[in-house]
Amino acid sequence: MSKVTYTEDNIRSLDWKEHIRMRPGMYIGKLGDGSAPDDGIYILIKEVVDNSIDEFFMGHGKAIDIKVEDGQVSIRDYGRGIPLGKVVDCVSKINTGGKYDSKAFKKSVGLNGVGTKAVNALSEYFMVQAVRDGKAKVAEFEQGELTKDHKVKKCSDPNGTLVVFRPDEEIFKKYRFRTDYMESQLWNYAYLNAGLKININGKTLVSKNGLLDLLERKASNENLRYPIIHLKGDDIELAISHGNHYGEQYHTFVNGQNTTQGGTHLNALREAIVKTVQEHFNKSYDRRDILSSIVAAISIRIEEPVFESQTKTKLGSTDMGPEGPTIRTFVVNFVKEKLDNFLHKNTEVAKALEKRIKQSERERKEIAGIKKLANQRAKKANLHNKKLRDCRLHFSDNPRKVEDEGRNNTTLFITEGDSASGSITKARDVQTQAVFSLRGKPLNCYGLTKKVVYENEEFNLLQHALNIEDGLDELRYNRVVIATDADVDGMHIRLLLLTFFLQFFPDLVRNGHLFILDTPLFRVRDKQKTFYCYSQEEKLQAIQKLRGKPEITRFKGLGEISPGEFKDFISENIRLEPVILNEDTDIDDVLAYYMGKNTPSRQEFIIDNLRVEKDELEETEATSPALAEEEEEEMAEI
Repeated sequence: MSKVTYTEDNIRSLDWKEHIRMRPGMYIGKLGDGSAPDDGIYILIKEVVDNSIDEFFMGHGKAIDIKVEDGQVSIRDYGRGIPLGKVVDCVSKINTGGKYDSKAFKKSVGLNGVGTKAVNALSEYFMVQAVRDGKAKVAEFEQGELTKDHKVKKCSDPNGTLVVFRPDEEIFKKYRFRTDYMESQLWNYAYLNAGLKININGKTLVSKNGLLDLLERKASNENLRYPIIHLKGDDIELAISHGNHYGEQYHTFVNGQNTTQGGTHLNALREAIVKTVQEHFNKSYDRRDILSSIVAAISIRIEEPVFESQTKTKLGSTDMGPEGPTIRTFVVNFVKEKLDNFLHKNTEVAKALEKRIKQSERERKEIAGIKKLANQRAKKANLHNKKLRDCRLHFSDNPRKVEDEGRNNTTLFITEGDSASGSITKARDVQTQAVFSLRGKPLNCYGLTKKVVYENEEFNLLQHALNIEDGLDELRYNRVVIATDADVDGMHIRLLLLTFFLQFFPDLVRNGHLFILDTPLFRVRDKQKTFYCYSQEEKLQAIQKLRGKPEITRFKGLGEISPGEFKDFISENIRLEPVILNEDTDIDDVLAYYMGKNTPSRQEFIIDNLRVEKDELEETEATSPALAEEEEEEMAEI
């Protein structure tokens, strides 16, 4: 065995930009390509906008202009502008910034002096311009390296800061900004800063009523059981109602930061609502029934917040500030006083709230027996069947490894049939990728109660595989991928699965965990080259690139793709289409349209959204009208 030397030559110090580029995950979480809302390219936008929001919160500037075009982002605020002599330092020196002065930024989000430095280091181009009192300073960088340090010049523009950056494709492979994700992120800023105008690509986002507007937009008023209760106090704002959906839906914020993973403030809110309701009605209602179908939003502002990661998605602080009360005490006291007073003054709302709680209680007791039997069946099935081919990470003896790596890296593919599941199983990364095989078409569960989840074996086993029976806290896979064939049957199965998740587990979709697998439809090759094509257009382009008459293979099912080929499509080059719920999406309306009693609409949607089948059907009509009529009849049956 050779000896390993360990001398002074082995010790190396990285400068700030090298460290960020070598370990980007420490600063912006996962990298991604823009297909998930928490991918790094959106964190880059957030880090810059956070600074602009802090300026607004301190009373400087009432608008932020954002432009995203061709992969480049421009963000302009109208705050005080970075002091001109410190412009370069503020974007290129770690632990440099104005937020260390607690008097200036007492309840700010970005207190660690890293944000814009990370954006700078991870961008192939980065430019910052500060305008203060008729003078402007500009500095330009490439991968964090200063390339142009412009002199201070006179300027007639209003005060503020402009940041322009283009993410580095060496780090963010094949990235693409999605308007839905950006707007959702920016709407939250608007709700939390009433009166602030955020202009993005010509569209203005503005809120007058804060969290009341947020809840009205996130939840359909037609499906709320009573008008939204909106409560405000010093450093706290709360909006709450109950709907007809399954599960609990929360939107939580700290100092303007969307804490998607909750934390101490969310735990305190849930406790406070349960206690207040029990005491108000003087009844020991079950916690589950009180919180079932709830939709709520809470925002608090605290001094020197402590988050559990650099991306600030989970609050770890226990106190409001160095000399303030605990967050638990602060939230519980506020809710118990304000919510109890509101219910006493608004007896009709109180009656509607109690009616919803009693309904949840009846539903829970109704399925209790069925649930017990279903759990027993699922436990027995897991021992004997092969529906779920789990990943090795979940069998690790190291709990820390599962906690740190499992949630972010694991994927569950939901497939139809043995051939498709067989191909994916052989091609997958057994460490982090699991496969769940469906038997036939799932039940159309539109309009049914959650009782069907336990009565239907396929749904019950899928629920157990994901471990989402009691919410997303124990979700076993970060990405849940629907992998169906690119034909009419496959599209129908996809819609049935979407119905299942939207009907019973909408939070899985809202939190960005559900995806559609995009697989190639054609293989075009000659003896030298092979192209995998995802559309008719790509197929034609591939044919033009090859000389002579190439071999063209049409993949009509996932099972037709060999494991060797499949490996490339579900590993580094995987193409996933996220299932996105827009700000104004009404789940009930969506389900009624696609899965209700309007078969023609559903049929038209299926055909129009097939990437190839529609074109092939038109080609068939031209060559064989009888065969085309037969295929149309098959679609009509679906």
